[in-house]
Amino acid sequence: MDTGVEAAPLVLLHAFPFDSRMWDGVRDLLKPVTPDQRGGDRSPDLMVVADDVLRLLDERGIERVVLGGCSMGGYVAMAVLRRDPSRVAGLVLADTRASADADEARANRLAMAARVEAEGVGWVPDAATGGLLGPAADAAVVGRVRELILRQDPAEVVWAQRAMAARPDSTEVLASVDVPALVLVGEHDALTPPASARELAAVLRQAEYVELPGAGHLTPVEAPDAFASAVLDWRHRTGV
Repeated sequence: MDTGVEAAPLVLLHAFPFDSRMWDGVRDLLKPVTPDQRGGDRSPDLMVVADDVLRLLDERGIERVVLGGCSMGGYVAMAVLRRDPSRVAGLVLADTRASADADEARANRLAMAARVEAEGVGWVPDAATGGLLGPAADAAVVGRVRELILRQDPAEVVWAQRAMAARPDSTEVLASVDVPALVLVGEHDALTPPASARELAAVLRQAEYVELPGAGHLTPVEAPDAFASAVLDWRHRTGV
């Protein structure tokens, strides 16, 4: 596929509990910048990694980007918008939501963080994979997801869960942004289902909504070609 010359670089922010390797299936078509979001020993606040993203753009001399994120990466993209919306020329929000966690979800995050802190990540794939993937996910996808989870630093998994549990609602932030946006969601996403994605698209001023058949919560991993094609088609139509 001829991608042409895009108006702004594409930055893609990964989901939890993964790293930038989750974007490997879309690299050839999308040519994205894919930073790893790492909290280290800093305060568990997604603004920390949002500032890292902005610092990376400054280091590379990039003024504006099309900013995308899957799940937690979407939350980080919203934090970037909260910090400096002038750096964002367009948005790609995949399998994510604008709202903060409800009490039960927040408690579940904190409980997982505590267990990972005590036991490590060895138990996480069995607990998480079923909810992350759609029913059509093949053995190769399941194996890749398990592998990526098991490679994560337990301290970073703990940090990310606590940071996500503390994140604020971003509805007003998104409603104030007037740039082209693409909202993608897997047909079988059990964590941020299509109904939630449609609500997210309705908040944005210039949003297009795309539902990827057969996929669950990890659309760029489960359906990389369809994900990449949707992003490219949207960029060509909107000129971002």
